[in-house]
Amino acid sequence: MANPPIQLYDTTLRDGTQREGISYSCQDKIRIAQRLDLFGVHFIEGGWPGSNPKDIEFFDRAKDMAWTHAAVAAFGSTRRVNVSVEDDANLNTLLAASTPVCTVFGKSWGLHVTDVLRTTLDENLRLIEESVAYLVVHGRRVIYDAEHYFDGYCHDSVYALETINAAKRGGAEVCVLCDTNGGNLPWRIEEVTRNTMVAVEHPLGIHAHNDTGCAVANSLAAVQGGAIHIQGTVNGYGERCGNANLMTIVPNLELKMDRECLPKGRLNELQDVSRYVTQLANLPFDEHAPYVGRSAFAHKGGVHVAAMRRNALSYQHIEPEWVGNEARTLVSELSGRGNVLTKAEEHGVHVASGVDLEVLQHIKLCEAQGYSFESAEASVALMLERRDPEYLPPFRVIDYEVKAGMREGSRPYAEATVKVDVHGQTEHAISEGDGPVAALDAALRKALGPYIAHLDDIQLVDYKVRILDGGDGTSAIVRVLIDCRRGLRTWGTVGASGNIIEASLYALVDGIEYGLLLDSEPARTKPTHLKASTL
Repeated sequence: MANPPIQLYDTTLRDGTQREGISYSCQDKIRIAQRLDLFGVHFIEGGWPGSNPKDIEFFDRAKDMAWTHAAVAAFGSTRRVNVSVEDDANLNTLLAASTPVCTVFGKSWGLHVTDVLRTTLDENLRLIEESVAYLVVHGRRVIYDAEHYFDGYCHDSVYALETINAAKRGGAEVCVLCDTNGGNLPWRIEEVTRNTMVAVEHPLGIHAHNDTGCAVANSLAAVQGGAIHIQGTVNGYGERCGNANLMTIVPNLELKMDRECLPKGRLNELQDVSRYVTQLANLPFDEHAPYVGRSAFAHKGGVHVAAMRRNALSYQHIEPEWVGNEARTLVSELSGRGNVLTKAEEHGVHVASGVDLEVLQHIKLCEAQGYSFESAEASVALMLERRDPEYLPPFRVIDYEVKAGMREGSRPYAEATVKVDVHGQTEHAISEGDGPVAALDAALRKALGPYIAHLDDIQLVDYKVRILDGGDGTSAIVRVLIDCRRGLRTWGTVGASGNIIEASLYALVDGIEYGLLLDSEPARTKPTHLKASTL
């Protein structure tokens, strides 16, 4: 018998917003919800409609929108103690949100019932059953979140099970077991979920927090225990250490556990969804995240890359394209010949016999002197190009001078002078800039401009400086990393020196030279199909 599909319940817009540093606008929430709907999640929890004006606006807009895959859910609590369901403001606000689904949470742990709600255990069971039933009678699908369920089960399993049965009697279609404090471990989650399934014979879900770093593992363990519904957030955003990360859970379910949870053909949108939400959250993207991070399929060690060139499965557990990612080969002092050959193939550079070893040794020497080529692949490509006897660089810097200072009564200034050789022609240029590197860049472009087309299309988009061995004080080696862009293409270059201006010049020259090579790219991008035996 085939395993039943898993329901994905996304709470990025409610629980995820409780992460420190996140604050979405209503329009942000709408855009994220639309993207999640296209992705194919089953439920989108839009927020708590009674908690703030932004969530009220979201639900007001969402009710008039067409949703392809997802049902929008409004979140709230069971009725208040000593207040009837008809008079409970929270429940009526849930109804007013006009969502097809309402999710309500209640207490599973006696400690919370007596110390937080300050009521009796029996009254808590009535709160749960009556609240769920009230929403069901008014035509809502109800999901019940059993708050602190695993802690409650550990304290008093009989009572914890009674709370689930109360929600079941009220008409909840799924009862979600919540590891609210995030303190449980996978084997405990699986055991309690399985025991609960046997006892209540009702569809169960899991809502895990990441305080032990186990939210993903706990969610998968709950599935092993019989859960068919998983609550989580994009990128694991959430309060404290976060919620269960759906970007890791989804591919694990589909690719490792043979459990369907997305419409067919949507898994390859995983990385796009992850980055989309990160951008709207205005947070840095975790490039080391499983499946979706840029480093998830990046290979640096020489032994690894050598094996990968023979069989990609040797150091990859899946095809990166299945989740919208791609494999990358890094070049560094840890590289072997395979790294260099792979990089040559990526850039369409022909490698003569022995050149790969020359370049490899040069890279190792440079990294010992302060270079780092992991994010400067264009500099590596140029190393390979320059070892071709037929390669003619588009220009060569003959000499340069940079002056910086401040004159009385004026702002600080920087002035650069360069002399370049452009295909046998010598050109001088002088230019100013806000700083010495800006002046140097401007002077270089001014000298090259009359001779080279498309130079203005190459834009400097990022400039980073790192001081190596800071204990050497002002004599320390400086590493400069520059990112350039032309159209949709972006590339990185590197320079290193005890002189920051010299390091910057090396990176600037590589950045411009590589950008100019893109003019001849159709002739260069046919890969050199090197056999694995060349390793």
